[in-house]
Formats: sequence, C-alpha cells, structure tokens
Amino acid sequence: MTYDLEYQLEYLTKGCIDVIPRDELKARLEASIAGGEPLTVKVGFDPSAPDLHIGHTVVIRKMRHFQQMGHRVVFLIGDFTGLIGDPTGKKATRPQLTEAEIQANAETYRRQIFRLLDPETTVIDFNSRWLGALSSADWIRLAAKVTVAQMLERDDFRKRYEAQKPIALHEFLYPLAQAYDSVMLECDVELGGTDQLFNLLMGRHLMREQGLKPQIVMTLPLLEGLDGVEKMSKSLGNYIAVEDGPVEMFGKIMSISDELMWKYWLLVTDSMPEEVEAMKKAVAAGERHPMEVKKELARSIVADFHDEEAGKAAEEEFNRVFSSRRLPSEIPEKEISVEGESILLSKLMVEAGLAPSNSQARRLISQNAVRLDGEVISDPKAQVDTGSKDGPLLQAGKRGIARIVFSAKA
Repeated sequence: MTYDLEYQLEYLTKGCIDVIPRDELKARLEASIAGGEPLTVKVGFDPSAPDLHIGHTVVIRKMRHFQQMGHRVVFLIGDFTGLIGDPTGKKATRPQLTEAEIQANAETYRRQIFRLLDPETTVIDFNSRWLGALSSADWIRLAAKVTVAQMLERDDFRKRYEAQKPIALHEFLYPLAQAYDSVMLECDVELGGTDQLFNLLMGRHLMREQGLKPQIVMTLPLLEGLDGVEKMSKSLGNYIAVEDGPVEMFGKIMSISDELMWKYWLLVTDSMPEEVEAMKKAVAAGERHPMEVKKELARSIVADFHDEEAGKAAEEEFNRVFSSRRLPSEIPEKEISVEGESILLSKLMVEAGLAPSNSQARRLISQNAVRLDGEVISDPKAQVDTGSKDGPLLQAGKRGIARIVFSAKA
C-alpha cells in the first residue's frame, strides 16, 4: 500500500524535535512515491548493555513508522564503535567494552527489536564490516575531513576541554566512525535522540565530503524515566525494560505522573498528536479520568511488546492488586545464598533484584517504601535474619515483591 505525501510527512515527523532539512525530506518522500524506490533509514545502537528499555524504543518505533510507509530500515549494531564507546553526554572517558561483551549484548538486541520491528523486512548490519576493514592510511584520510575546532563545537567535548578534563584521542574518532556508517550505507535518513544531533550532522558533513547526497537528520526527545526527572536509565533504576513481564510493565507505566503520561502517549505509542491532544482536553474537562486514560496507555504499550491478551490480563491483575490492596496472584521466589545469621536489608534488595544499587535500596528504605512481611522498615542499616524457614516476603516500592529463600553459600 502506498501512502500519500502529506500523510507520510505528518506521520513520520510525529514527535520529532529536529528534521534537517524538512523540505529535503518532503522532496525525497515525493521522489520515493513517484519512483517506487523506498528511502534507506538508519539507526545505530552500540551494544553497551544487554537489554533495551522503552526509552530506546522511541527511535525504534520511528523506524517502524518508516517500515509501515514502505521504506527500508537498517538496524545497525555498532560492534566496532562499541569498542570506542560513545562519549555523548559523558563527563569523562567511558570504559571500553571487550569484544566478547559486545557480541553477547548484540545477540540480545536482535531478539528484542523484533517486538516492534518487522523481522522480514528489517536489515540488521554490523559496522565492523567496513570500519574493521579500514587501514591506518584510510583512518588518516578520514580524520583529515574534520578539524579539531569542529569537534570542540560539540557541547560535551567543549565543556570537558574548558574544565581541563581529559579527552582521549580515540573519542574524536567516534562521531567520525558513526558518520562513515552513513557513507557506507548511503543513508537517506538517520534517526537518533536529541543528544545525538552532533553525530548525525557529522554524517551529513562526511557524506557531502565524499560526494554523496547528505542524509536527512531526524531527532526525537529523550524519554524521562519513572521518576519523571532523569532520562530513563537502568543505572538509575527508573526504567521499563523491553523484556519486562506484562504485569510488571503495566504497573510501572501506571506509576508515572499524569503529566508525563502525555509524552509517553506521543512517543511510546502510534497515536497521532491530535488524538493525544483530544484525550488531554477530555481529562481537563472532567470527561475522562486520568487513571482510565493511563490504564489505556499501559494496556496499549503492553500489547505492543507482548500481545493484546497480555495487556488485558495485566490490567485485570493491576485492578485486583491495587484496587483491592491485595498481594499479586503470583509472587516470584528469589533464592539468595548467604553467609552468617543476617544480611543487610539494602544488600538483600539488590541481590533479589528489587533495587538497582545499594544507594537506591537505602533511599527506598528511608522513604518508608520497603516492607518485610508486611511491616514497614525505615532503618537503612536494618539487618534481616537469614535463619527464617518460611522465607520473608520482601516488598519494595509499589511493584517490587519477592518471597526470599535463603540458602547457605557452598
């Protein structure tokens, strides 16, 4: 099915911050429709961690939008650039991953992206295929296309330079390598978060230097996590993983603020801006309750990453647990190996997967958000008796729950 120009332009730019240049996107879409040739759209992901969260899927969803319009999307796994480490937003040189870590993470990406993308038409490529083949002389010729002054225009490089913080020479190679990916793929469009704007524009620069038609750059907002303040991040514990179970995913979405809900509607669903605006007006007018609109959002997102039945079942479980103040019908068991007669509660929470770090665990305890066998624990230094035969019921926050089973370390 061929979609008309105006519809494609509206649908494909939905939620975008930058479209550079917009008139060129319109011209290429028009030529694509006339000639029946799809655009080539690229998104690069360095496999720096083993799992994706729904913040990552904002650009993946935009890839799906291009797929739905009949265009060719390339999910580029940065197995070579991952060895460098993307310096974007970093205040210091980031540690480099080993090749084994990168390959293991890349394999999980293959599995996770197909929860949104069409496995039949998605092109998966690895940038080591061409970057790894460059000789020393090739890298020198490539580096000659960019000046140090251009690199220091980048905000994070400039700030580190002015603060006299080290910038390793290999970090300058990262945007250059990402730009060369666009040259090799002869991209029409590259997508990324707003923090990637410098790298994406470098792609335009290098394509022009190489005698190619420069790619169109499209950026999307960074998605705030469950706290509504910081960018969604596993290290901050404010994330929703793509592979979270339906009930956990539904509950996490229900925990976001009513205000943040509208951004999720725009960026994490296929709803058009006018549909989101209509819901927002209905809530403001008292015609719809924000709780019901948020449930609809949660059901839609769960259905996307699982299926519609999972979305309905997750909503029923949410209603049963939170409306009736009852425990979940299924409580996971976590076996924890211990030494001695007690364990620090904050450490237990981390080992049980109920907190991403000891500091986050202590924060939850201090906020009276942790219960042990139904009793609120507020002392961050609290110890848990490991001799319990029944195994304590540990609850953290609104959603985290586990039955702890202690076992002696071998």
